[in-house]
Amino acid sequence: MARGKLRIYLGAAPGVGKTYAMLSEAHRRIERGADCVVAFVEHHHRPRTEVMLHGLEQVPRRELDYRGGVFTEMDVDAVLRRAPAVALVDEMAHSNIPGSRNAKRWQDIEELLAAGIDVISTVNIQHLESLGDVVESITGIRQQETVPDEVVRRADQIELVDMSPQALRRRMAHGNIYKPDKVDAALSNYFRPGNLTALRELALLWVADRVDEYLNEYRREHRVSTIWGSRERIVVGLTGGPEGRTLIRRASRLAEKGAGGEVLAVYISRSDGLTAASPKELADQRTLVEDLGGTFHHVVGDDIPVALLDFARGVNATQIVLGVSRRRSWQYVFGPGVGATVARDSGPDLDVHLITHDEAGKGRGLPVARGARLGRSRVIWGWAVGVLGPALLTWLLTSATPDVGLANDMLLFLTLTVAAALLGGLFPALASAVVGSLLLNWYFTPPVHTLTIADPQNIVAIAIFVGVAVSVASVVGLAARRTHLASRLRAESEILSFLAGNVLRGETTLEALLERVRETFGMESVALLERSGETAPWTCAGSVGPRPAEIPEDADVDVPVGDHMALSLRGRVLPAADRRVLAAFAAQAAVVLDRQRLQGEADRAKELAEGNRIRTALLAAVSHDLRTPLAGIKAAVTSLRSDDVEWSAQDQAELLEAIEQGADRLDHLVGNLLDMSRLQTGTVVPIIRETDLDEVVPMALGGVPDPEECVELDIPEILPMVHVDRGLLERAVANVVENAVKYSPPDERVLISASALADRVEVRVVDRGPGVPDEAKDRIFEPFQRYGDAPRGVGVGLGLAVARGFTEAVGGTLHAEDTPGGGLTMVLALPTAAGPRPGQPDLPAAAAT
Repeated sequence: MARGKLRIYLGAAPGVGKTYAMLSEAHRRIERGADCVVAFVEHHHRPRTEVMLHGLEQVPRRELDYRGGVFTEMDVDAVLRRAPAVALVDEMAHSNIPGSRNAKRWQDIEELLAAGIDVISTVNIQHLESLGDVVESITGIRQQETVPDEVVRRADQIELVDMSPQALRRRMAHGNIYKPDKVDAALSNYFRPGNLTALRELALLWVADRVDEYLNEYRREHRVSTIWGSRERIVVGLTGGPEGRTLIRRASRLAEKGAGGEVLAVYISRSDGLTAASPKELADQRTLVEDLGGTFHHVVGDDIPVALLDFARGVNATQIVLGVSRRRSWQYVFGPGVGATVARDSGPDLDVHLITHDEAGKGRGLPVARGARLGRSRVIWGWAVGVLGPALLTWLLTSATPDVGLANDMLLFLTLTVAAALLGGLFPALASAVVGSLLLNWYFTPPVHTLTIADPQNIVAIAIFVGVAVSVASVVGLAARRTHLASRLRAESEILSFLAGNVLRGETTLEALLERVRETFGMESVALLERSGETAPWTCAGSVGPRPAEIPEDADVDVPVGDHMALSLRGRVLPAADRRVLAAFAAQAAVVLDRQRLQGEADRAKELAEGNRIRTALLAAVSHDLRTPLAGIKAAVTSLRSDDVEWSAQDQAELLEAIEQGADRLDHLVGNLLDMSRLQTGTVVPIIRETDLDEVVPMALGGVPDPEECVELDIPEILPMVHVDRGLLERAVANVVENAVKYSPPDERVLISASALADRVEVRVVDRGPGVPDEAKDRIFEPFQRYGDAPRGVGVGLGLAVARGFTEAVGGTLHAEDTPGGGLTMVLALPTAAGPRPGQPDLPAAAAT
């Protein structure tokens, strides 16, 4: 059976019209004769959306009993039995009620798709799992209901339902999204213009990336090699020279001129050894391009222009930014250069920008050696001058110029030999000497056109010519090798200096160091392997690149580090000259790994030290705060057991009451100490369930004496349910309320109110006490802290610390605000459940689709 197709309507915020668009699509399909049913659609009593359900077949929902309420969810079995061609399933990120077939609605959708049913669904951008942190930083609200990005990316069609923030706020103000009593709170919180603009941008960028994936996939499947300029992608060609920063900044400005512009910096190194650029300069340029929002890429290729153009076409780039060549004028005799070659071969669909800079025309300097090689182009020119040059010179001397004498002929041929040595090294120069001596003998030494030499002086002259040519070639070749060796050593020293500096300063992680090894030597993958003993299996301590080696024997290059560690590289076999630098990299990798492990041990030691500090403070607190109620209990029990005094019934009742109060105080103090210990050790595991506040808050007042006299409750019954751990929330509210009662004046009641704002519920505990200055508002939530002298306070100063820890454990926040008119207000913000409150189906969830 073929898998069904998934179509998703993606929106930036609730109320943009995703459900309406989905229902409109259903009506269009029915008009075309498609078998389309409503598996689950939540209209939230929005009139226009509700009207769109008319005329559509709806599969009955499944009813579930949960915590005294009746909830409805999609009946997956009923939909599968109905087996329609198309099913509408709203709110893809919804969490199902416990007891449902699947925990998440997107899992229900997967079942329908596997059964061959096409599904049309909706989701908001804030519910994508990868964007949770970004959305929280924008809105201040952590989305509890999410759907994996991969599930949405696998959709066959994704359609963005867009609306400007101003239009969405007008819809909200007109009552088209929420009920009138929720409009003001929503407009002033979640639906602020800044929030909506940022969420809209997230949605547009996410969909743009998805469209880009579709485009690249299509181009690969249809083998489209030409560039389709759907959006500006600018490739910056870097040489590792100082002009690279200028090129990156210029490319960034070009990208900013077009919407969605992207900058990709690429450095191309040859495949036969160390890179020709300064590692420090490349690292600085990598940091710069990433700071400007671009990406850095390292490509291996022997033909720089071809590799650059292949990379640009592979990423569907529209522009290439290159710097004007640093070569001097005379150096252009060796070729037109990378910039001119790329501009010539780029074609009409790829623009090439040549950017001037301060280094233009100042010379490229000495290349970094790769063994004793001079480069392919120089060797080719050397052989051309050494072999073809003497032939051309012979033709000129015999036909185009008068006789200049044998001595001058020899000097001209010697000049070609020196030029061949300068260009191609020793062997082209030796070839030039041999060819030149033969041509001198044949064409210019009497008798001509024979290899016989009549005059002995000419024999000596030709012998001297050959000796001088060979000597000059040897000297020039030796000088070239030493020059390149010096350049290579300089490059190696720069690499090692930069590497050692970063490692000593602790700026390099193991993965970053291995990536540096891979880029420096142009390898496919690098892995650091270790084992505990000679016969123990190898384990990977860190790796970069695809298919890293699992054992040293599988690698192309293996560098041992000590007895039980090895740096393994895949890609090609390195020459022996490169292994010296590679060994230094391997030793530094071992140092970095040891430092990371030592840092981990230091962090654990810091945690232990913090635990010791907590225990020390705990002992100090126990010495006074816990002994005070014990002393009271001891005194009361001793009095009751005394035979010297006959206590009246009233006196006995008072003493028993004192014992009970002391025991309650001890229980409260010990409870807070245990709770703080659980938070410090990270053993708090919340069990998140949908909970009614009007069930939790009254239970939290059990520890408050005379709650009817001290506390005023204002918890509306129409509030949505919250997604929390009931026990942890009860303890948090209890500690906050007890703290408020402790500092409130005797004639003032503590107010506990709650209200729904966007997709959270705020519980406010308001007192009229002395209040807390702004600089101390965060400090009062630290363990063993009590603001001021706290003359009426008892305890170890853990109540608010425990309350904040429990609140954050259930996904909420707790902070302090000033009470208008004096006092302190504690605000607990709690995430709401996905569905409406039982018995109140007309109230939409604050962040539902």
